[in-house]
Amino acid sequence: MTSPLSLFDSHLHTPLCGHATGTPREYARAALDAGLAGICFTDHMPMPAWYDAPWRMRLDQLAEYVDTVREVQAEFAGRLTVRLGLEADFHPGTERFVERVLKAYPWDYVIGSVHYLGAWGFDNPEFVAEYEDRDLGELYRHYYALVEGAARSGLFDSIGHLDLPKKFGHRHPDASAALRALDVIAAADLALDFNTAGWRKPVAEAYPAPELTRAAAARGISFVLGSDAHAPGEVGFRFTDALGQIQAAGGQVVTYAGRVRHA
Repeated sequence: MTSPLSLFDSHLHTPLCGHATGTPREYARAALDAGLAGICFTDHMPMPAWYDAPWRMRLDQLAEYVDTVREVQAEFAGRLTVRLGLEADFHPGTERFVERVLKAYPWDYVIGSVHYLGAWGFDNPEFVAEYEDRDLGELYRHYYALVEGAARSGLFDSIGHLDLPKKFGHRHPDASAALRALDVIAAADLALDFNTAGWRKPVAEAYPAPELTRAAAARGISFVLGSDAHAPGEVGFRFTDALGQIQAAGGQVVTYAGRVRHA
């Protein structure tokens, strides 16, 4: 059984994304206070200027992000392991841009997330009314097809918040598309971001849901714990509950360093 004292929070943001508060140093201090062994910053990576610009760092801020994380690494050395990662987006047509950014620095861990269906940012509260004009079955089929594309792209180490479209309570009416996506994720030997932020959202359920956690574990897919913290007080959020859900499913918790998976 994994000890809480050996846990990493591998999904943390910084103010550079434009919608997080607190300095990286404050996130590290919060992790120490929570008794975590380490953290990995995974802020929203730069994308082409036309894509989702208000919600991520600009390309000219990438070096600042890396330098800031390295400063925190040095300050907390010997007390807390601090790693450097990104939450990257999978949006068809942007793969070459993403690949260039991923080659720019020696990242420890890269999450691949789908936040858009076409031009619609489906997890943005500003646009939640769009769900009323969508067929949920079609929406989820489209979403999981993109997740499969992310898994096949070879760009990422894990898939972020697997069942994200449920965020506002719009649950999948049929799990078949999710199960097909899990087959592709397993074949690509990727992990899943076990994202506790869902417990802070209207759906009040972590990503992935318990039944998808069981299905992933049955396929040999590992889980990377992440709070998706956008404030220091969210670091390590409900990790005891997360461990319980993963262990009840027979799953394994892992971390990444140098883009290599570690138990």
